[in-house]
Amino acid sequence: MPVSSTIGAPISSMLLDMDGIAGLRGWQWLFIIEGIPSVLFGILTLFYLADRPEQATWLNADEKRWLIDQLARERAAKEQVRHLTFGQAMANPDVWGLSVIYFGLVAAIYGTSFWLPQIVKAFGLTNIQTGFVTAIPYLFGALTMVFWGLSSDRRRERVWHNALPLALAAIGLAASAYAGSPMTTMIALTVASIGIYCAFALFWTLPSAILTGSAAAGGIALINSLGNLAGFGGPYLIGWMKETTGTFSAGLLVVAVMPLVAALLTLVFGRLRAGELAAGEATATK
Repeated sequence: MPVSSTIGAPISSMLLDMDGIAGLRGWQWLFIIEGIPSVLFGILTLFYLADRPEQATWLNADEKRWLIDQLARERAAKEQVRHLTFGQAMANPDVWGLSVIYFGLVAAIYGTSFWLPQIVKAFGLTNIQTGFVTAIPYLFGALTMVFWGLSSDRRRERVWHNALPLALAAIGLAASAYAGSPMTTMIALTVASIGIYCAFALFWTLPSAILTGSAAAGGIALINSLGNLAGFGGPYLIGWMKETTGTFSAGLLVVAVMPLVAALLTLVFGRLRAGELAAGEATATK
């Protein structure tokens, strides 16, 4: 996701300069050209994406058997600790708590990605310059999330590896609200992006540690649905605060509270479900 933004930000800024070509505005060309790959890959996914390991054409027979066995053992280990039906998962406090955590993360993601070009443009840059400068936070986010994921896997630890970057995202967003120059603003937003994408890479290790089968299907769908409401709420909140106060500072500061709350809830979740998280990780190491 951050790699696509790193590449896409300069390309988008160039497409915006296509005003008047074939009678279309630049933003119309942007929607058309960047929408085509989504349509093509959507069709490709129907034929390429497998539902189960035994359907994966890119795995050989031994790899399929190993993966099927591994998934079965992980599911059995989780269900020894707690087994939830679909209905129980939909009403489970953990699922709703994880929805709030994901809401805080998504609010930070979309709040920054939606308004970052506007913040950078306000530095007095051209469209092309804005595109390249906007790519900087995403580039650092893409690089650090890989190493953070490797660190989490090596240590078999998920809770702190989610909570710490969420807290870092909150600090970066809050700092950007008080930054006094374009340079310090970009540093703060880059720190925020590092935290956002490190957490984004690891969040789904938490619900998948406690949910299996139909409970996982329903619970993960609920978490995703409720969390992604922040895709509207985060940008809208920053925009409303911008219109009210005349600056981005208040909006960024308010949005910073959301990943901070998410970080605290992650630690609470980890404390309450330490046994289930440990059981899942122990099984994965065998």
